Amino acid sequence: MLKSLKLRITKNVILLGMTVFLNGCIYLVVGSVGAVGGYIVSPDTVEGIVAGHSSEEVWDAAREVSSIMGIILERNEAGGIVVAKIAGSRVTITIVGMSSSAVKLSVKARRAFFPSIKTAQEVYIKIDKYLGDEGAD
Repeated sequence: MLKSLKLRITKNVILLGMTVFLNGCIYLVVGSVGAVGGYIVSPDTVEGIVAGHSSEEVWDAAREVSSIMGIILERNEAGGIVVAKIAGSRVTITIVGMSSSAVKLSVKARRAFFPSIKTAQEVYIKIDKYLGDEGAD
C-alpha cells in the first residue's frame, strides 16, 4: 500500500513538472539566415526583426506569400495585419515598423484551439525568403 502511494505521488510530481515545463510561457530562440538575431518561437508564434526592408515591403511580401499559400480572410494595411487560412490553420501576420529599415514580423498560427507552430514557421520563413529573393532581382 505504501509503495502504491509513493508511486502515485511520484507520477503526480512528474506530471506537474511536465505541465510547468510545457507551459506556453517558454520561448526558444532559433537561428534564421535572413533575420537579424534569429527569431523567437512560442507555442503558436514565430517573430523576429527583418532588417533592410521597409514596412511596405514586408507588408507586400506577407500579402503575396499568404495569397500563394492559402486564402486571405482579412487585411488591414494601416494596422499591419493579415489574417489568412493556410494549411487548415488560421494564420495572423502582424507587421510593426521599428525604424525605416527594420520591421518586426510576427506570425501566429492556430488550428482550432491548438497551436500550429510548423505552419507559423513555414509562413515566416517563406516571407523572409521572399524578401531575400526580392532584393536579388
